[in-house]
Parts: sequence; structure tokens; C-alpha cells
Amino acid sequence: MVKILAFAAIVAATATATASAASVPDGTWPTSAGTVQYAEPYTVKAGETFDGGLKTYERSDVSCEGQTESASSTAVFLVEAGGTLKNVIIGKNQMEGVHCDNNDCTIENVWWDDVCEDALSIKSGSASSVSTVTGGGARNADDKVIQHNGLGTVKIDGFYVDTFGKLYRSCGTCGNKPRKVSVSNVLAVNPSVSLVTVNENYGDEATLSNIYIKSSSSSYTVCAWSQGADGGEPKETGNGIKAPSRLLVVGQMAE
Repeated sequence: MVKILAFAAIVAATATATASAASVPDGTWPTSAGTVQYAEPYTVKAGETFDGGLKTYERSDVSCEGQTESASSTAVFLVEAGGTLKNVIIGKNQMEGVHCDNNDCTIENVWWDDVCEDALSIKSGSASSVSTVTGGGARNADDKVIQHNGLGTVKIDGFYVDTFGKLYRSCGTCGNKPRKVSVSNVLAVNPSVSLVTVNENYGDEATLSNIYIKSSSSSYTVCAWSQGADGGEPKETGNGIKAPSRLLVVGQMAE
């Protein structure tokens, strides 16, 4: 196991200490309390808290089609800005999992049992928007777990992710929208690409702390950067720290 201890330096930005509320997961997956199927996405309204009681929620009319691009119409939950989704297991029958299409949502103890195209999509918002993912986990993601297309900051704390491509991806085809992500107290098992991938040319900033990675392969990177592009796929150009990107240096310790 490799433990990411802390960031030691930053390029072109100032590091800010962030308090973490969650503990590092132990890899335990929750037992479902039953199954609920929806024929359309369920909307969690602004100011509403949806507590799912750790039941499995999925679609009755949608099946996963792998990395086929879809939209919010194939999600299980749509969480409005100011809404909270908690204590939910997302089942395999869906494509887009959960959407926060107006940013500023709270995701608490939500588990994605079998990620399809994406687990969580965060869109729109402003530079001051903050969406939080606290506790919970995701597994079996061929590509991304959390896709950040909007503005602002995503905070991921106390999350468990197993067998995945990327835990977090800052959109590389959504135009010049600087984004920030903080990842703390995470247990990551068998990543295939990176823990986070951000766009160097858009001034993205990633802050990681107290990350545990368990993998039999060394083919992944902890923090990768790419060159965002308006047309075509973004090109990954490296990993770690590189001026003028806003990526931090990490310390590592074998365990």
C-alpha cells in the first residue's frame, strides 16, 4: 500500500489548509435494505434532504450500456442546488447515476454498486460553487467516477473507490473553466489511470491529503494533467507538478 502523506509545495497558487470531517474507509461495502426502481429520474429539490435508508435505487427502464454517452434522463437522481442526497446505494440499472446539474449539491454516504458511464456528474454553477461528496464509495468504473463539467470546487472526503479509471475528472472539452478539487481520507483500490486528472492549461487546482492506494499494478498516476481542448479529446501531457499548473508535490510512504 502507498499512503499519500501530504502536499509539500505548490506552483502558482497558495495552499490552504482544509479541515477533514471523515475518516479513511476500511473497504467495507454496505448491505442493501431493499430495492426501489424509478421509471424516471427522481429530483431532490433545493433545500430537501433525501435519506434513502441504504436501499438500492435504480431505473426500471434503463440498462447500462458501458461508455455510451447519455444524459441526465438516464440518471437515477437529479439533485438541485442546495439539495442533499444521503444513505443511498445506486444499483446497476442506470447509465448516469447521479446528476448535480446546477452544482452546489451535497452527496453523503452514497454508494455506486456498479458504475456505468459516470457515477456523479457536476455541472454549471459559478466560481464560488462548492459540491461535497462525503463518505460513500463506488466500484467497477471503466472510466470516470466523478465528472466535473461546471465551475467551482468539488470536495471529496472519506470516499472508498475500487476498480476504476479515474476518481475525479475535470472536463477537458467544456471550455476554459478553471476548477478545483480537494480529495482527502480516501481508500483507492486498483486504479487504472489516475486518482485525479485536471487541465493544466485551464489553471485547475488539485489538493490531495491522506490518500491510501492499494494496487498490484504501477500503471496508474496519482495526479495527472491534460491539455483541455474545445474540439476533440483532451491530451494527457504528464503527471505530478509542472509549472504553471496548480498541482502540488506529494510525499509517499510504503506501508
